[in-house]
Amino acid sequence: MAKAVVYTLLTTAFIYLFVFSPNKPHGHHGPSARRLGLKAAHFDPLVTRIERTAEQKGGSYQGDHPQHISYVPEVSDAYEYFNDDGSLNTTLRLVILFPMLDNAPPDNLISPNELAVWIDKQARDRLGHRTDKSMSWHDKNGDGVISFTEYLPQFTQDDIERNNMEHGEAGWWMEQFKNADRDLSGTLDFNEFKDLLHPEDSDNENVQTWLLREKTKRMDEDHDGKLNFKEFLDHAYNIYKSYADFETASAPVPTAEEKFVELDINQNKYLEMEELKPILRYIHPGERLYAKYYTNYLINEVKNIRAMEVTQVLLNAQSIDGALRTNAEENLKQFQEQNLPSFLLSLSGELANEEKPVETRKLAGLILKNALDAKEQHRKFELVQRWLSLDANAKSQIKACLLKILSSPVSDARSTASQVVAKVAGIELPQKQWPELIGSLLSNIHQLPAHAKQATLETLGYLCEEVSPDVIDQDQVNKILTAVVQGMSGSEGNTDVRLAATRALYNALGFAQANFSNDMERDYIMRVVCEATLSPEVRIRQAAFECLVSISSTYYDKLAPYIQDIFNITSKAVKEDEEPVALQAVEFWSSICDEEIDILEEYGGDFSGDSDIPCFYFIKQALPALVPMLLETLLKQEEDQDQEEGAWNIAMAGGTCLGLVARTVGDDIVPLVVPFVEENIAKPDWRQREAATYAFGSILEGPSPEKLIPLVNVALSFMLSALTKDPNSHVKDTTAWTLGRIFEFLHGSATASPIITPANCQQIVTVLLQSMKDTPNVAEKACGALYFLAQGYEDVGPSSPLTPFFQEIVQSLLTVTHREDAGESRLRTAAYETLNEVVRCSTDETAPLVLQLVPVIMLELHNTLEGQKLSSDEREKQSDFQGLLCGCLQVIIQKLGSSEPTKYVFMQYADQIMGLFLRVFACRSATVHEEAMLAIGALAYTTGPDFAKYMPEFYRYLEMGLQNFEEYQVCAVTVGVVGDISRALEDKIVPYCDGIMTQLLKNLSSNQLHRSVKPPIFSCFGDIALAVGEYFEKYLMWAMSALQRAAELSTHTAGDDEMTEYTNSLRNGILEAYSGIFQGFKNSPKTQLLIPYAPHILQFLDGIYMEKDMDDVVMKTAIGVLGDLADTLGSHAGSLIQQSLSSKDFLNECLSSEDHMIKESAEWAKLAIGRAISV
Repeated sequence: MAKAVVYTLLTTAFIYLFVFSPNKPHGHHGPSARRLGLKAAHFDPLVTRIERTAEQKGGSYQGDHPQHISYVPEVSDAYEYFNDDGSLNTTLRLVILFPMLDNAPPDNLISPNELAVWIDKQARDRLGHRTDKSMSWHDKNGDGVISFTEYLPQFTQDDIERNNMEHGEAGWWMEQFKNADRDLSGTLDFNEFKDLLHPEDSDNENVQTWLLREKTKRMDEDHDGKLNFKEFLDHAYNIYKSYADFETASAPVPTAEEKFVELDINQNKYLEMEELKPILRYIHPGERLYAKYYTNYLINEVKNIRAMEVTQVLLNAQSIDGALRTNAEENLKQFQEQNLPSFLLSLSGELANEEKPVETRKLAGLILKNALDAKEQHRKFELVQRWLSLDANAKSQIKACLLKILSSPVSDARSTASQVVAKVAGIELPQKQWPELIGSLLSNIHQLPAHAKQATLETLGYLCEEVSPDVIDQDQVNKILTAVVQGMSGSEGNTDVRLAATRALYNALGFAQANFSNDMERDYIMRVVCEATLSPEVRIRQAAFECLVSISSTYYDKLAPYIQDIFNITSKAVKEDEEPVALQAVEFWSSICDEEIDILEEYGGDFSGDSDIPCFYFIKQALPALVPMLLETLLKQEEDQDQEEGAWNIAMAGGTCLGLVARTVGDDIVPLVVPFVEENIAKPDWRQREAATYAFGSILEGPSPEKLIPLVNVALSFMLSALTKDPNSHVKDTTAWTLGRIFEFLHGSATASPIITPANCQQIVTVLLQSMKDTPNVAEKACGALYFLAQGYEDVGPSSPLTPFFQEIVQSLLTVTHREDAGESRLRTAAYETLNEVVRCSTDETAPLVLQLVPVIMLELHNTLEGQKLSSDEREKQSDFQGLLCGCLQVIIQKLGSSEPTKYVFMQYADQIMGLFLRVFACRSATVHEEAMLAIGALAYTTGPDFAKYMPEFYRYLEMGLQNFEEYQVCAVTVGVVGDISRALEDKIVPYCDGIMTQLLKNLSSNQLHRSVKPPIFSCFGDIALAVGEYFEKYLMWAMSALQRAAELSTHTAGDDEMTEYTNSLRNGILEAYSGIFQGFKNSPKTQLLIPYAPHILQFLDGIYMEKDMDDVVMKTAIGVLGDLADTLGSHAGSLIQQSLSSKDFLNECLSSEDHMIKESAEWAKLAIGRAISV
């Protein structure tokens, strides 16, 4: 552990220990210590020795002032440590004690852990001394053990035999004595006797259970054997809160109500003895627990020393010395955990101090920001709660500091403070706190120097990014927009101010709904934005175009009056401006395409005059001028664009936009692009050939096959030739990509006129396989083309045109995976993805060849698992490779398992494959775990009930996957695999159900697990219930309770598209659970157990029907559940369905659905409901 307590800190701690000792008459504790009533074990063994000597002599010793100084000389070497006035010389004692504490490791520093270990040792010694003293007194026969009669001689044999269990009687004591007697010898040795004397410090479970029962009895006023809420509040909660409040520092402690609900596992509104176990250590603390809290108290008391050293620690945290940096980071972490208010105040003070180094100020601000926000939702929630629970004075000081920094002459400090102010605002404004902030910022804009004005505008921009539009009232929104737009105007002479204002507007646009609905205000905003696109400063022009892009998506329906001017501005920028500006100008038209594509897909082009979202066909109108502008950009390629991963330039942006235009207008684009292709495709300049190929490839999605196929038939042979013969790698790269697009959109069973015929199929395969030997970027695109070529034959029937080439294709792809440069341009990944698709889309004719592939891939995986010493870089690459191999095996297993003859032959490999997968789990990579889990799910499906033999060894990995909250994708995949295994094993899953269901229920109640994992968990309930049938009764109450809570959350929700999508996912998971449970219990004598839940399920179905926002998947599952309910419960459900608010309307709507799957489910549900009602 990093050392967090330096010598000066230790000195202060010792002084607190001696001066504020609980035994000192005039001493005092800090507030935490007073609240806890701490009774620390003596810190200094010398003091303990003197105290014990005094006890033996019948006197007493208090703190560092002996009442009888005469006892000191009787303790060996004690006198030299006392001053003339009789007080203990603490400085001298520090010299003696320091090396005793500094031992893990001895490095002249003492950590909190070393301090805790030392104090705990003194507490244990104290317990041992008391036990030894008592044992000496009671062990009358000197045999080293204590009998019951030796310890309690007042009880006669008759008393013992009467076994009176009342408190303090012989039976009561005998039970305690037997609990302590671990070895059942009838007598107690030293440790057993210590457990009897100090049960609160015992680790003996019987003793702890007895202690809990006795404590419960004393709290149980109505003597019903359990605690109601009032009894819990009166007798348990306050003492729990005292310790928990201290233990969690500034983090919020659950309220009495929250803690009661948390402990009430069976939700019966009472706390039974077992349910109180988690808080026993709080409500009946022992000597060692006191020692632990006293350690925490000491560390908190010396917090200011760390605060004084914050600058040095921040400098160390940026040191090139790894050890120094790690130590500093640990110090900061501990400071934050132990005293959050001081930590945040120290950081804000550092950031505000103009005399501090710029690098420490900047880092202080960054750490401050990260203490307020996090990407993970559960962590973000935790940080928000910690901030809100801080002392109001501390928060006020921090906020005042931050606002002051906005006028700092140091730009890094201002910028960092702007972000932190926005983070605080994001927490407080929704809580109706810090109401004066926006007014304060706005008033500053007109009074401050330019650099402060710039920082204030930047702050307003960040603030708008952090808070929701409904948090700020319209009057304040108007004032913010006025300040921002004025800052953007040409009259603002300072470039930095104008840039900050333009960037602020980008974030504030979401707040301007009302302003954009007002013609005059909208005109003013648009005029200022368009003027800013002509600024002499490139950063302002770029920021202004970013605003236009945002306006195009947020206020598409308001753009008509400005579209011609915007086209002129964007056209000029694309042709003449610097690339960052030109990219945003092209992005404007891509954004318009996205909007119109969405509208056309949603409404099918059928718009009425009063349509909420009319399509203005801006792209269609601009087509004659827009397409030539975009084609011109394609000629502006960069020399190394294909080698640089993630490269983005004007040519790529233009091609992407051209593709979106093609999707928007369809056939209309073809005559505008074909002449450009014909003119440039054979030119000597590679740029022209590449641009022509890119243009052709870009328009292959959108126009009709009838329009494109004649062109493709002419171009195909030319492109196949270019792919192997063109001297330029860029041209070959784009040609391979274009072929992939041809095969993706114009090849397949749905195409009336096939572009791939027996005459050209062999040439196509030969060229693609040859190109897979080319440079990595070309080979990767060739793999992609082959991927779509294979995919097009997915539904071809019993014989595929690719069958004659199958072995050659597979061998070529495997060869690619072993290329030395396969790690470049995603080549190895592309090769395996293509191999997977070739296998997936293969026919029965090639099944023997797929079988031959099994040992090949197994050997590859085996080789990666052999012990090798790898660097972290090599280990990461190997993990990726293992993931690809597991993914490949998954596809092979699914393919071979889909027909009985191949499944039978494949089973010879099942044991070996499972053995490899189990070895893979020894790797720590999330990617490998995810892929291996998916492959095991496929293996379970294929092997069926035989998979049971793998469960004893595999179960622990399954459990680890379910507990992996951090890599939540692994957790989600594992949940899916539990479903696969349940379906495969059926009732053979029963021995593992307790562990699985317990973990799944824990996952649902956790706020640390990513929300996307929770819908699949509910679906998994259904899979398990379907597999085990009536055995699910054991979990029914818990599962139904969780489903009911989730069902209530999933109705009456409002939010954006992402929230609606998640809500529907949650609903579908809930419904799949209900469906599985109903089907699992069907025809079982225990069906009646489901009857009490039927009204709530019908209420849930009513709720989601009334919401009118369920998607087709939810609708199909919901109508299925209605049918399952009727089918399983029969007449018990009939009357309930008839009373339902919307079941009839819902059924009729589903019966008239155009989706044949919904209609089919509805017809079955109608029959089931009819039977239930007629019974």
